[in-house]
Amino acid sequence: MTTRPEGYDPRAFEPFAVTVDLAVLTVRGGRLHVLLVQRGQEPYAGAWALPGGFVLPRESAGTAARRELAEETGLPGAVVAGLHLEQLRTYTEPDRDPRMRVVSVAYTALVPDLPEPRGGGDAAEARWLPYDEVPALAFDHDLILADARERVGAKLEYTCLATAFCPPEFTLGELREVYETVWGVPLDRPNFRRKVLTTPGFVEAVQGPPRRTGGRGKPAALYRAGGATALHPPLLRPEGRSA
Repeated sequence: MTTRPEGYDPRAFEPFAVTVDLAVLTVRGGRLHVLLVQRGQEPYAGAWALPGGFVLPRESAGTAARRELAEETGLPGAVVAGLHLEQLRTYTEPDRDPRMRVVSVAYTALVPDLPEPRGGGDAAEARWLPYDEVPALAFDHDLILADARERVGAKLEYTCLATAFCPPEFTLGELREVYETVWGVPLDRPNFRRKVLTTPGFVEAVQGPPRRTGGRGKPAALYRAGGATALHPPLLRPEGRSA
């Protein structure tokens, strides 16, 4: 049990709440998607928002993030527990919530193969929406989502995460499409191929016949994810071009 320091009066400070917000992204059908909930209560009832909610008195922000994600989207607890959530930043603008002063700790994740969500808790509905079709979001969630996309875009530069969105055996064209989808920019094919194949441990060639592409081109060689987790050197976005 801790003892309150002598002379300290918590009533001298205006109370405020702490919330968590989650920007969860994935690639579906060659398009970047974001997991959103439709608010069932005021403020912003009926508006789309990022999943999230208030941190309980005896709860850490990380625990609250997983609890709120499970409650509002209906994703299985085991699935939510296994997600790698990365703390994005803290949002502290005084008027970001019309109810009271609210500080939000935001998390983000770029994940493959999550099941279809369903609304729960105070969320009327939950849905994967294409990133480029996302309407204006409640609170300051537009800013949080933009920051999240920038963060996961940078994550692809330095890690091998992109291979998780490809089949177990994939072509370099399929891998390139993941980068183009998340970054929102076209990439030079020969330059991308050279960078991937000269980065140690990024991909490994699959023995056997190549797989024919959907077009008239020659069959494409197949690869699988290599043993590396970080990219040295990084695979950087084209200079001056980002989503």
